Amino acid sequence: MSASAVEMPAREIASAVAARKLSAVEVTQESLRRIERDNARLNAFHEVYADESLSAAKAIDRSIVAGKPVGALAGVPVAIKDNIVTDFGRTTCGSKFLEDYRSPFTATAAQRLVESGAIIIGKTNCDEFAMGSSTENCAFGPVKNPIDPRKVPGGSSGGSAAAVAAGMCPLALGSETGGSIRQPASMCGIVGVKPSYGRVSRYGLVAFGSSLDQIGPFATNVSDAALLLQVIAGADRHDSTCSELPILDYLHDIDKPIDGMRIGVPRQYVSNHNDAAVNEVVRRAIDTFRGLGATIVDIDLPLTDYGIAVYYIIAPAEASSNLARFDGIRYGNRAKLGPGEDLFDLYAKSRAEGFGPEVQRRIMLGTYVLSAGYYDAYYKRALQVRRLI
Repeated sequence: MSASAVEMPAREIASAVAARKLSAVEVTQESLRRIERDNARLNAFHEVYADESLSAAKAIDRSIVAGKPVGALAGVPVAIKDNIVTDFGRTTCGSKFLEDYRSPFTATAAQRLVESGAIIIGKTNCDEFAMGSSTENCAFGPVKNPIDPRKVPGGSSGGSAAAVAAGMCPLALGSETGGSIRQPASMCGIVGVKPSYGRVSRYGLVAFGSSLDQIGPFATNVSDAALLLQVIAGADRHDSTCSELPILDYLHDIDKPIDGMRIGVPRQYVSNHNDAAVNEVVRRAIDTFRGLGATIVDIDLPLTDYGIAVYYIIAPAEASSNLARFDGIRYGNRAKLGPGEDLFDLYAKSRAEGFGPEVQRRIMLGTYVLSAGYYDAYYKRALQVRRLI
C-alpha cells in the first residue's frame, strides 16, 4: 500500500477496498499511524478508537472476501465531532461536565456511517458544547491549524476540520449552529457543507440551538463531501424535525461543467465589515466562476446585517433551555456539598465547576432574553426577524 493511501479521495479508497486492491485494515492502520504522528502537535482528536476501528476494518475485509455487499464508504476512516454520541467511547462535548459520559445509544448519522462500511476512527475536539469559533474554548486544550499551528483552525468543529486537513482521515463529521462547519473548513483549506435544516437527523447530536443545529460533512474535495452527505441524509423516525423529502443523488451532476450556471452574490457579503483579505478572496472566486462560464447575479439581502444580532438571541436562548438538563444530578459533573448546603448549592456549584466561561456567558444571556418582561422584546422579536431574513 502507498503511504499516501489515506490521502486518496474517499470514493477511490472505497472502490479500491471493494475491489480488493486495498484492504480496509491497511487504510485504517495508516490513518492510526498518522494520528499517532500528528495529534500531539495539533490536538485534533480527543479519543482514538484503535482497537474498535481495526476490528471493524477486519469485518469489512471478511465481508468482501465472502462476496457480501459493502456500503459506499467501505473501509474509509471517518472522524466524528465529540458532540455526536456513540455507544462506544465517551462523548464529552469538549466539556469537563461530560468528561466521563458514555452514551447508551448511537446517533443516527454515526449509525449510518457504520452501515455504509465507514470506519469511525475517533472523536474530535470541539469548542465546549459547540460554542465558539476557534476551538480554543475546549476543556481539553485548543486545536491547532495544520496549515500553521500558530493559528486557530476555526470552530466549533475545529478538530474535525484539522483532522481532515492534516490527512489523518479523509472524512469527518462536524456540527453547525452558526458557522461551525463552513468557517473551520475555510480556515483549514478543505470542503465543509452545512446541509439544509432537517436534511440530516439531529438524533444523537447533543443539543445547543435546536432550531439551528445540523450535522454535516468535512472532506478534501466536493465529491467526497457529496458522498458523505448522501450517506447521512434522510428521514429518521427518531427526529420529528427531519425532512421526509426524498434524498437527491448528490453525485449525479458533480462533474457537470458550470458553464451557463447562474450564481447569486449578495452585495452585503463583500463589505467593509470584512477583512480586506476576505473580500479579495471572494472577488477572486467570483472571477474564477465567471471565467468558467457562470453568470454572476447581483442580489440584495438588506436584512443581512441583522443576522448576527438575531443569532445571538436565538442560539443562547435555546442553549439556556437545552443545557438546563446538566444539573449535577442526572449525569455529568456533580459537585461535593459542604455542611449546610442545599439543592440550589448543588446546582450552582456543579454548573460552575463543569461549564467553562463561554458556555456560562451564553447560558446567562439566553436566560435573560427568555425571562419575564424580556421574552417579547428580545426572543419573540428575534424569531420574527429571522423569518423575515
